Amino acid sequence: MNDLSERKYNQKLRTAEQVANMVKSGDRIFFGEFVLRPDGLDEALANCADRLSNVIVEGVCITRVPKFIEVDPHREHFIYHDWHFSGVGRKLYQQGLCSYIPFTYHQGPRVVRKYNEYDFVFVTARPMDSQGYFNFGLCNSLTSAAITKGKKVVVEVNESLPHCLGGNQESVHISRVDYIVEGVNRPLIQVTPAVPSETDVRIARHVLNEIEDGACLQLGIGGLPNVIGSMLADSGIKDLGIHTEMLVDSMVDLYNEGKVTGNRKTIDRFKMVYTFAMGTDKLYDFLHNNPACASYPVNYTNDPRIIAVNSKVVAINNAIEVDLFGQVCSESAGTTQISGTGGQFDFIFGAFNSRGGKGIIGISSTFKDKAGKLHSRIVPTLRPGSIVTVPRSIVQYVATEFGIVQLKGKSTWERAEALIGIAHPMFKDELVRQAGEMKIWLDRNRDYEVEIAAVR
Repeated sequence: MNDLSERKYNQKLRTAEQVANMVKSGDRIFFGEFVLRPDGLDEALANCADRLSNVIVEGVCITRVPKFIEVDPHREHFIYHDWHFSGVGRKLYQQGLCSYIPFTYHQGPRVVRKYNEYDFVFVTARPMDSQGYFNFGLCNSLTSAAITKGKKVVVEVNESLPHCLGGNQESVHISRVDYIVEGVNRPLIQVTPAVPSETDVRIARHVLNEIEDGACLQLGIGGLPNVIGSMLADSGIKDLGIHTEMLVDSMVDLYNEGKVTGNRKTIDRFKMVYTFAMGTDKLYDFLHNNPACASYPVNYTNDPRIIAVNSKVVAINNAIEVDLFGQVCSESAGTTQISGTGGQFDFIFGAFNSRGGKGIIGISSTFKDKAGKLHSRIVPTLRPGSIVTVPRSIVQYVATEFGIVQLKGKSTWERAEALIGIAHPMFKDELVRQAGEMKIWLDRNRDYEVEIAAVR
């Protein structure tokens, strides 16, 4: 740290309590992203609840309940909005303590710059380096945009963060920071990879057949991406690239196995490109000062035009249900918000425009409700109130444990036929019947000539 930066640091140093006491009723606060939460500022804000009202706080996919929400169970003091739901956000939503902000992930920074103003932007970052920069570490998606719209920018230092190289806009200089809080340095949240089910394994086998040497991967979180990662590690496929919104543990394994080189990428060659990382210490230790990784804002990583520049992009995403028209719902169960649009649309759209690219929706064919009753995830129409995450015109591949189908260029009849072909056998007859009722499947047992004559 040079003398000038040190003087500025000391001038801007405040306690979390001092910053929280600056917050007024009606203020709007940007609160950070994913596993990075300003814990000291959170606790100090909670302690100020009784004097505050209508303070709007926005975060991106919180991974544990903030203190300011815990102390305000009736939403009397703080109104929390989330740009994407984790399991925590979903539970808060069900309790009426959280609202969802609909958006397409790659447009997030533009939305912030065009329409949002923040009285305070709370940023969790590493200690300042010798050049006066605070590195954001694991999360870079909306933070840099929020800083441009913040009246007061507050950095809470957490020494537990890895130093994550860019890319770009992965750091903020002290000259753009109003206050600095030396935080409580809690260890980072560990997001343990989900244990894949037998169904995940069966889906992964179909997906693996679509991945070639030199493919550029986007994998998300969950059992299916994990098992795909382990299968790729054991396969003969080589020279993979990574261009993803989320960097996860399975990608570290692929890199360490020598499967990920980035040698065949068109842009960001030899770099594992991402906008946020979430996993275990294996991932966080891997990222620290690692020049093989590049952190970018999400308007770069998720821009479909950028995604499409690399060849053979394979984007693999999950869903809640798919209807016979090919519409994909990945974020709600009827009217109940489950997650969010996130980057699914971005990558499915971008992958198709990549030379040799494939956007894949991987979905188990069935699920059981709370009563143990089995239901099909391939349905005649999405249930009422369901949000269309990927419209039928954008969907490319759909995979279940019973196979994988490509829907581009297919008629409604051909789409219905293909999707019924990968549905669970016990639901196929009913799906055929429903498709006939909707007139998107030719039911050869019906007398269409009589029906047409009646219409005339």
